[in-house]
Amino acid sequence: ELIRTKHLADDNFISLQILGAVILGFGIWILVDKTSFIAVLQSSSHSINVGSYILIAIGGVTMVMGFLGCVGAVNEIRCLLALYFIFLLIILIAQVAVGVFIYFQRDQLKNEMSTIIDELIVTYNPEDNVNSNAEITWDYIQHTLQCCGWKGYQNWTKNPSVSNHTDTFPCSCVQNSNSSYGFCNATASNLYQSGCENQVESWLKDNLGIILGVCVAVAVIELMGLILSMCLCRKIQNEDYTKVPKY
Repeated sequence: ELIRTKHLADDNFISLQILGAVILGFGIWILVDKTSFIAVLQSSSHSINVGSYILIAIGGVTMVMGFLGCVGAVNEIRCLLALYFIFLLIILIAQVAVGVFIYFQRDQLKNEMSTIIDELIVTYNPEDNVNSNAEITWDYIQHTLQCCGWKGYQNWTKNPSVSNHTDTFPCSCVQNSNSSYGFCNATASNLYQSGCENQVESWLKDNLGIILGVCVAVAVIELMGLILSMCLCRKIQNEDYTKVPKY
C-alpha cells in the first residue's frame, strides 16, 4: 500500500510541476503580450504588472515544490513532504483569498478598468507614439469585437482630434473599414453602436464555464497533493521496518 501511495503521489507531484509551468508561462505572457486586452491594462495599471510577477513567483514555487515532493516521495524523506505540504497549503489559501478579493472588489476593479480605458481614449494620438502599444491593442479590440469606446462611441468625443472635427473617428470604430489604426472620415451612423464593455462582459460570460473549470481543476490537483503528501508522511512514519527479513 505504501508503494501504491508513492506512485499516486509521484503522479500528483508531476502534475503540480506542469501546473506550475503553466502558471509561470501565463505570468510571463502577461508581461510580454502586446496584442490582447491585457496589454491595454498592463501598460496603464501598475497592479497588472504586480499581479504578473506574483503569478511568476507562484508558478516557480509550485514547480520547485513539485520537485521536492517527488524527491521526498521517492526517498521517503518526511521533512521534504512536510515542507511540500506547508507551502502547497499556503498557495491554496492565497488563491482562495485572491478569488474572494476579486469577487468582493469586482465593482471597484470594473471602475478602475473604465478609468484606464477613458484615459487611453482621451490621450489617443497615433502620431506621437507615446502609448502606441496600448493604442494598437485597443484598436485591435474595437475592430475585432466590432465595438466602439467603452460605454459607446460617444466616449470618443472626449478626444481632442474627434471633438474638433465632426466627421473624424477612429478607423477601428468604422464599420467595414479597411484600416484598424488611426483616424478616418466617418459619421456616427457608420460606427459600431455598442460599447466594448458589453462585448468584454459577454465574452467573459460565454467563457465563464471554462474559467471556472480550470480553477476547480487546479484546486482539485492541489487538494490531492495535500492529501497524498499527508498520507505518505503517515505511512512512512508507521512503516514497521523490524518486519523486514534480515540476511
